[in-house]
Amino acid sequence: MAIIVQDLEFRSSISQSRWFSAHILDGDNLLPKIVPEIIKDVEILEGDGGPGTIKLIHFAEDNQLKNIKHRVDKLDEDSYEYSYSIIEGDALMDVLKVISCDIKIVPSAVDGGSIFKMSNKYHTKGDAQLKEEDINFGKEYTLAICKAIEAYL
Repeated sequence: MAIIVQDLEFRSSISQSRWFSAHILDGDNLLPKIVPEIIKDVEILEGDGGPGTIKLIHFAEDNQLKNIKHRVDKLDEDSYEYSYSIIEGDALMDVLKVISCDIKIVPSAVDGGSIFKMSNKYHTKGDAQLKEEDINFGKEYTLAICKAIEAYL
């Protein structure tokens, strides 16, 4: 098993608390409204939204992905940190065991805004190889969602 790490940052003029609230706390309801071309809906299968919660995310009809099962691993509103794991679904592409995602939103010293920081860890099955284009696909989704949230707020 190999672990491939991908980090990304998105700088925004939106404050740390507004960003965390929109993307993390209200994301299940908000994202299908502002990016319906990506996310159709989010269904909570188990839990109350905190750690241990299992969500089923359905993607839009014309999307390459159909759905993923997402487990909340950490939700810390005080430090603006959120971690989750993709444990089932199309994003695993039969070559990944799990994708672990860590998000931290930090204040930006420049404009009173914030910086959305995300680290994804792709855990491959056995000797399976993950293509760079597959990793970049996830990054493009995340950046499109970040841009849509910023435009909405």
